[in-house]
Amino acid sequence: MVDYKTILKLSAEKYSLRQIAVSVGHSHHTVKDVLELAQKYGITAPLNESVTNAELEKLLYPERQTAGKHYAEPDYEYIHRELSKKGVTLTLLWQEYCEKAYANGETPYMSTQFGDKYRRWAMVTKATMRVTHKPGDIMQCRWHKASLCGGRHYPLL
Repeated sequence: MVDYKTILKLSAEKYSLRQIAVSVGHSHHTVKDVLELAQKYGITAPLNESVTNAELEKLLYPERQTAGKHYAEPDYEYIHRELSKKGVTLTLLWQEYCEKAYANGETPYMSTQFGDKYRRWAMVTKATMRVTHKPGDIMQCRWHKASLCGGRHYPLL
């Protein structure tokens, strides 16, 4: 998240756009945009300590507060449980999610964003899935690099 309070504070202390951008870790275009919007809405530093960056974002970007709110949020735990079942794919779950969203009058995410959001959730929650297979059904092996084996590939068993 952009640190709006720091941007406004450094601007009030007469730092340049590039110096502020380096300090907060955002592009100078982002800093310029924030400062222009702050001037437009009459927001100046010093700010009250109780004002948060989230509140400043709501003031500077009111359109962001309504965007994305009408999308149906997937049930990630349900998706994760269902994916462990045989024959269930993410595409199948996305289609089910779309039907449910349309039935509730909401807009579903497109399949790519649905998959990205699920994978991000799985990474953050460290969700894992047990993979079971019958003994002898699959053989897995590692291979030496060709340079170590005189140009031939030999499996490590």
